[in-house]
Amino acid sequence: MALMITDECINCDVCEPECPNQAISQGEDIYVIDPKLCTECVGHYDTPQCVEVCPVSCIPLNPDYPETREELHQKYLKLSGQEAA
Repeated sequence: MALMITDECINCDVCEPECPNQAISQGEDIYVIDPKLCTECVGHYDTPQCVEVCPVSCIPLNPDYPETREELHQKYLKLSGQEAA
């Protein structure tokens, strides 16, 4: 699954630079995660880095984007240009 940021976000700015896929950006009121770019850090790290640094624990899984670990890995490969031809 992709991750999402809830309205508990305090706009502390620590999550955005941690995202290796540049999936996090400033939204209208709070930071947002683009589910097309979020791989939960699969391919980069063992755990989602935004979740690791979030001081208010406002980054849960997004139930609207169910994905297996393999699907996340395939997305990582595509985003990083490593997808098999």
